[in-house]
Amino acid sequence: MCHRRGMIRRNVNGVVLYQFESLVGYPRLRHAVSTRLGGVSTPPFASLNLTMVGGDDPGRVDENHRRLCTAVGISPSDLVSPQQVHRDQVVRVGREDRGRVVPGCDGLITDEPGVALLLRFADCVPLIVYDPVHHAVGVAHAGWRGTVRGIATALVSAMQREFHSRPEELIAGIGPSIGPCCYEVGLDVVQLVRATLDTSNGVVSRWPNGAYHLDLWAANDKLLTQAGVRHIEVAGLCTACHTDEFYSHRAERGRTGRHGALAYLT
Repeated sequence: MCHRRGMIRRNVNGVVLYQFESLVGYPRLRHAVSTRLGGVSTPPFASLNLTMVGGDDPGRVDENHRRLCTAVGISPSDLVSPQQVHRDQVVRVGREDRGRVVPGCDGLITDEPGVALLLRFADCVPLIVYDPVHHAVGVAHAGWRGTVRGIATALVSAMQREFHSRPEELIAGIGPSIGPCCYEVGLDVVQLVRATLDTSNGVVSRWPNGAYHLDLWAANDKLLTQAGVRHIEVAGLCTACHTDEFYSHRAERGRTGRHGALAYLT
C-alpha cells in the first residue's frame, strides 16, 4: 500500500498547477489541481478563481477557465461539473454531458475520452481516482459532510459498478485541503464523525486547549483503504496554511474563490 506525500508543482505560462506523482506516468490521463495563481480575478478572488459564487465577475471567471484549460491542454467546451451538494451521489457522464452542470451530486466518473471532469474547492478534499486497466477516472468533492456520508466509498463503488474496476488496481489521490492543523470542529461534528467512521489513527484528535480537530486526509485515506484501494497518494498540503496558493473558506472567512481538480482521458 502506498501513501506518499508531495505533489509535483508546475508553472504553465503563469498558471500554477499541482499533479499527483502516482498519476503523471499515465500518458492517456491528464489531471491537475489548480491553485489561485495565474488568473485575472481581483481581490478577494485573486486570481484564478473558478466560480461566480460570491460575486466575482463572470467574464473574469470565464477567462480563468480558459487559462486553466489551456494549461492542461483541453478545451473549455469539454468541461462538465457537478452541483456539489455535500452528499455522496456519484454520476457517470459522457461526451453528451460536456458543458453541463450535473445536479445533486458531488462526484463524476467517466470512461470516455474528451470529457473533462472539473470540481471546485476551498478547503474540502479533492479526490481523483484512476483505473489504468479499464481507462476510467473519477473525481469527487469531500467536505466533512461528504466524508461522513462516504463519498470516497461511493466513488469506488460507482467505478466498480459502471466500469468493472477492481479496487486493488485503482490509483487514488487525496489533494490539497484544510489539514488537521487548522480544522477545528465542534462537538456536534465530532459526534457525527464518530458515529459513522472509524476514528482510530487520529481522524479526530483533542488538543491541549480542549479543541477538537478533524483530519479529513486520514478519514478519506481510511475510507479508500477499506474499499480495497491499495495505491493512495496524500498531498498533505493544507489550504488554510497556504492561502498564498490556494483558496480557503476557513482562513479567509468565507470571502474567497475556488480552485479546481480536473481529470481528462485521451
